[in-house]
Amino acid sequence: MKIAVLGTGMVGQALAGRLNELGHEVVVGTRDPQATLARTEPDGMGNPPFKAWHGQHPGVGLATFADAAAASELVINATGGAATLSVLEQAGPDNLAGKVLVDISNPLDFSGGFPPTLFVKDTDSLGEQVQRAFPDTKVVKTLNTLNANLMVRPKDLGADSTVFVSGDDPVAKATVSELLTNFGHSDVIDLGDISTARGTEMLLPVWLRLMGALGTPMFNFKIVR
Repeated sequence: MKIAVLGTGMVGQALAGRLNELGHEVVVGTRDPQATLARTEPDGMGNPPFKAWHGQHPGVGLATFADAAAASELVINATGGAATLSVLEQAGPDNLAGKVLVDISNPLDFSGGFPPTLFVKDTDSLGEQVQRAFPDTKVVKTLNTLNANLMVRPKDLGADSTVFVSGDDPVAKATVSELLTNFGHSDVIDLGDISTARGTEMLLPVWLRLMGALGTPMFNFKIVR
């Protein structure tokens, strides 16, 4: 499958690398490819610049948000929540129309420091905002409740855990669920329509507190029934 991963951070890198490993044709989308490759300093988390990762993954392309989305069959939004709507607008409504858009973003607000709050919650979600802004796109919210490594290699935990999908289109959710299974996820729960993304986005405050208490992001939720 031709897949565009929008975002060059650790989440985008993890997803693009794993999808390429699984045999998909992957292009990473960024605002300015030349500027992205010219960057030599670590990112805000101290991770190596994208150029270093890209040099180790020659099979992954790099293009503008619009070009990456236009050439894809499926699009993954791996950008920060505050930038999500702007990035998708740059990708272009026409380039997203009719396609499955996997939204991994969270509405984190760092304006008051750490831990962040949520800039939308309770009566709305970022997933719903994306679906309203791009009504011709099939938005599926998933993978926003665990860290980048476990998104694509859940078996690194050594135990089964749970991921969730939310979206209005059953066929789109089935497509995304198959990708999740290929990553190694064995328990995928369909929560319902896109409004159910409110629940998974509001798990983030709990997730952040757990990371602080456990001293590691290498954990996930497991729904026992």
